[in-house]
Amino acid sequence: MDRLRGRVCLITGSTGIAAAAALRCATEGGSVFIISRSPDHALELAEHVTEAGGQAGWAAADLTQEAEAEAAVEAAVARFGRIDGVCSVVGGSGRTFGDGPIHELTMAGWDRTLELNLRSQALVARAVTRAMLGQTPTDVGSRGSIVLVSSVLAAHPVPELFATHAYAAAKGAIVALATTMAATYAGNGIRVNTIAPGLTATPMSARAATDPATSEFVRRKQPLVEGFLTADDVASAAIYLLSDDARAVTGQCLAVDGGWSVTSAPANA
Repeated sequence: MDRLRGRVCLITGSTGIAAAAALRCATEGGSVFIISRSPDHALELAEHVTEAGGQAGWAAADLTQEAEAEAAVEAAVARFGRIDGVCSVVGGSGRTFGDGPIHELTMAGWDRTLELNLRSQALVARAVTRAMLGQTPTDVGSRGSIVLVSSVLAAHPVPELFATHAYAAAKGAIVALATTMAATYAGNGIRVNTIAPGLTATPMSARAATDPATSEFVRRKQPLVEGFLTADDVASAAIYLLSDDARAVTGQCLAVDGGWSVTSAPANA
């Protein structure tokens, strides 16, 4: 429980998986900087991190906006002096913007969903990579570890229940972005990986959790947990990838999905 001692971890988002990751970083000895669109949520999470024994800082920013993303990352460096790890959870559903099957998808829905889920991740990744390139490596030669959050739906779709094509495209592009970043920066001591969670109990999945057909499907599709994953299930994987336990791991997509990607469970069964 000491894998991040002396390390600084930046977390994007402040609820669900992001909140779990922030608290796990603190219990592993790390300092945490939280970036969220909501100042109230960011402050509340920072207080929880402090209560858990960690050091915390925070900034409110719309990470789809270039200047705000860069300023927030600069604030993290100003607060702690460096960034050793990033767990970038920022994103969300595009249904309310018009996401859906491609034949029904509006261009406004497409643009906003990719902005929320892909542009935000790219802006954070660019800013933190620039910061990491300029900092001194640790004793194991690491300048930093970046973990981007994708989704099991990018590679294992269920059209009967989750026909949100812009969201899936954005989450698939996150994996491609991480892979090419990993190849580019391996020689600089920067590792880049992705996590592809299955359906997880978070505020974003609240609608799905109230649908009996979806709940039954998830119970069969994620048999290892017999239903929805917890946010801590996903955070545990992030901590591994951020720590020196994964010092030889880069360019990988780790599915944390309770068996979703290898289990046959038709949605209409």
